[in-house]
Amino acid sequence: MEEFKHYTVMKNEAVDALECTNGKIYVDCTLGGGGHSELILKRISPDGRLISFDIDEDAIKAASEKLKKYNNVTIVKNSYTNIKEVMEELGIKKITGGVLFDLGASYHQLTKQERGFSFTKEAPLDMRFNQDSDFSAYDVVNTYKEEDLVRIFSEYGEERFSKRIAHAITEQRKIKPIKTTTELSDLIIASTPHVKSKIHPATRVFQAIRIEVNQELQNVKKALVDIFDLLEFGAIISVISFHSLEDRIVKQTFKYYSQRCHCDKNQMICNCPPPILEIVNKKPILASEKEVRENPPSRSAKLRIARFIKK
Repeated sequence: MEEFKHYTVMKNEAVDALECTNGKIYVDCTLGGGGHSELILKRISPDGRLISFDIDEDAIKAASEKLKKYNNVTIVKNSYTNIKEVMEELGIKKITGGVLFDLGASYHQLTKQERGFSFTKEAPLDMRFNQDSDFSAYDVVNTYKEEDLVRIFSEYGEERFSKRIAHAITEQRKIKPIKTTTELSDLIIASTPHVKSKIHPATRVFQAIRIEVNQELQNVKKALVDIFDLLEFGAIISVISFHSLEDRIVKQTFKYYSQRCHCDKNQMICNCPPPILEIVNKKPILASEKEVRENPPSRSAKLRIARFIKK
């Protein structure tokens, strides 16, 4: 098997936030290369327990090998969006320690040629984190209506030439389907004006398609709210996000559930339930200068932390 390459972003900061304690139960919602999971296990052994989720077979194989000396970890091939069902199957009623979300795609996923995430490498339009899924980037590019492509490119990619690109795609696929990453990338370049920028013209559209294929934003929203039913008082939620859309969801969710009142300004009596979260860091924690030098993609990472305070 090709070596699984994955840089663990803000490893110490994200795990420090969990205040790991021997004997408690923790969840790593995005196992990846196993970097965060390994550090958690070192801190909660011998009596703590870790449940780690991933839907990527390559990640699970690599991390399973990395963590094989630990007998207190359970690796689950499933989406963290199904955390309630999985925890019930495992007989775990409460997460007593905390939960870690690392929302970034792995270096391995983004650079492995046949996975189709990169516009710099010729590959089929794929972009699936879960290789068992039937829905891929090919389906988005070749079957979505023009107005839906505009919406996705605008919302998920914040692409200012969304209309031009969507129109070029729908015109091109009338002639023949767009099958590869380079076909799509070349089409994007040809359909947009030359703008002096460090960012490749296809970057935002590829990000938008990846988010749509994997339902990344919907998954984050669902999982953050679902997790509340599983947390014990005092448990920590530690979330690393990599683009503004994800970070906004995390920030707004934490803010909403930490507020004392959601009433209309004109309402005389507040009937709101008490807040269930306490925000630990008002401003997001960023990767250190040293880490950014070693791993440039970490420059966009933001870590937000909250404590569950519902008794």
